Amino acid sequence: MIKVSVFYPNTPGSSFNMDYYLTRHMPMVGEKLGAACKSMAVEQGVGSLPPGAAAVYSAMGHLYFDSVQAFEAALAQHGEAIMADVPNYTNVQPIIQISDVKM
Repeated sequence: MIKVSVFYPNTPGSSFNMDYYLTRHMPMVGEKLGAACKSMAVEQGVGSLPPGAAAVYSAMGHLYFDSVQAFEAALAQHGEAIMADVPNYTNVQPIIQISDVKM
């Protein structure tokens, strides 16, 4: 199983609309990716270390797929529509990482 993580940096001047992300963007992503996406999770950054420090990321979205190939096939069909929605909820460039889930 692989996990595709999308990180949204919490930088000066950045904005992130969590309500839009949860109620519009992620449901659209799930609909477009269909059965290829096995599950998803969303996290909102609340802080960092040392205590009281700002979160490094405003939010993180995680999508799980059986393989890199399954992810790439789903993204090839719907990636443009998914990425076109990003400016509707944030003004930052997301960072994407693909990981092999070990545990």
